[in-house]
Amino acid sequence: MSEIPVTESELQAHVDGRLPAGRAAEVEAWLAQHPEDAQRITAYRRQDAALRAAFDPLLAEALPPRLHPGVRKRTGLLRRYAAVAALMAISGFAGWQLHALVAAERAQSQHLARVAAVAHAVYSPEVRHPVEVGADQEAHLVRWLSKRLGVGLKVPHLAGLGYSLVGGRLLPGERGPAAQFMYQDVKGQRLTLYVRTTVEARAPTAFRYAQENGVSVFYWLDGRLGYALSGETGREELLRVADAVYRQINP
Repeated sequence: MSEIPVTESELQAHVDGRLPAGRAAEVEAWLAQHPEDAQRITAYRRQDAALRAAFDPLLAEALPPRLHPGVRKRTGLLRRYAAVAALMAISGFAGWQLHALVAAERAQSQHLARVAAVAHAVYSPEVRHPVEVGADQEAHLVRWLSKRLGVGLKVPHLAGLGYSLVGGRLLPGERGPAAQFMYQDVKGQRLTLYVRTTVEARAPTAFRYAQENGVSVFYWLDGRLGYALSGETGREELLRVADAVYRQINP
């Protein structure tokens, strides 16, 4: 992987095939290590392919015979060039609109990871008061947090992976209440699942990984909810648990 971060302009140039061969290879190596950027590149290429499929036939279309002679021919060509220029402008605008939407979603999900990591760092070390409501009142905990968030919540059960539910608590979120569920294994290792609502419903997104001050986080968006599983554990172990959480939430 290149030691020099890849910029947005380089990603755009890579999609268009305008990077020098050496830098293009470095960008490919970067994308192999940064799945979020790789997903954006895939979206850009799909959009480009769709636009080409829609508008390339227009460029290849022959002029009607009635427009060939004299001024009509020149007028037809000018109109065709104007149409192509307009389509290119629309294509560019649509592309930047897509880029803006992707960037906004990315920033939102990254913020989710940071907030979840902070909440994990604050509450997971607690010995006497790690949660507000214990696992012995799980039904009450789920009803309470579901009511506060305004959406039905599911609490994953991870005993099969070696983690038992400790309980949960209500937390403040950037747009309203959020919930945190805490789990613990026999060695005292704790994981927390942070859940908050989103502005609008979204299709499920792929897992994304982040590290915040020694806390590993896998996070994703699903419907009206954003999830972040945090722990001071290895990436593979956290992914194993995140996959189990996702499967229980989406049976």
